[in-house]
Amino acid sequence: MNKVVITGSNGLLGQSLLALLLKEKEKYQVYGFSRGVNRSGREDFEYKAIDITEEHQLKNALTEIRPNYIINTAAMTQVDACESEKEACDVLNVSVVKWLAETSQKINAHVVHISTDFIFDGKQGNYKETDAPNPLSYYGLSKLKSEQVLEKSNIDYTILRTILVYGKVFDMSRNNIVLWVKEMLEKKKEITIVDDQYRTPTYVEDLSMACKLAMDKKATGVFNISSNQLLSIYEIAHQIAEVYELDASFIKPISTKYLNQKAARPAKTGFNLTKTNTVLGFYPKPFKEDLQRFKRNSL
Repeated sequence: MNKVVITGSNGLLGQSLLALLLKEKEKYQVYGFSRGVNRSGREDFEYKAIDITEEHQLKNALTEIRPNYIINTAAMTQVDACESEKEACDVLNVSVVKWLAETSQKINAHVVHISTDFIFDGKQGNYKETDAPNPLSYYGLSKLKSEQVLEKSNIDYTILRTILVYGKVFDMSRNNIVLWVKEMLEKKKEITIVDDQYRTPTYVEDLSMACKLAMDKKATGVFNISSNQLLSIYEIAHQIAEVYELDASFIKPISTKYLNQKAARPAKTGFNLTKTNTVLGFYPKPFKEDLQRFKRNSL
């Protein structure tokens, strides 16, 4: 029986992971850490209401449980907010990872950590795990620093880099691109979408499965997790309209230079998934196929 702690268990990935791991209760004993009340709608795991940005709270809770695995899904991911609130971004995205690594060394835990395509500058796209990072935003820099914390540590770790995660869980505190586009088009509201940024979006259930595979296979190092077909965000919005049979004429293109975003975004990311295929035995699909699966799962 493996003890697994999920930090950020109230979030999109956190709740998705709970649903996946709790299907195998004979294999995993699951603990969830989040602020405030348990929002997952589930009672069949051990929930701890803690603020993981408080070092002693976090370290004491982990030392008490002594998990085999810690899956760190907690992060400050609002890119413009990270640019404005650098200190808060550093604590959640970097210091917490440092504390997880320090505690893991003492209790011999394996850390599975989520990172991002925003560690890259977006000049080449189709990034391999070994490509040189060059973040354009403070968010990207904070996630790169978090990777470096684990790389310099003496613990077993898995870094899963991902892109534009979407999905739906019991109690959502934040929106994501699929739900937002769908909601706006259902209300027949015009939306402007960038047509010169390219991504390979990630269905949250795929990211959860990758976390589970990393544990089950004891896979260490860095892996890319996303869908396998590069699309502009404008094309992504059009595919959402198509799958949900909504009117795409409400989607208007806009160039990045007119958005006036506080933080710079990489123009073109997307991942090379060869290592993910061969080592994890995981074969992501095109966005549209994932979206159809998400639609079926949400019925």
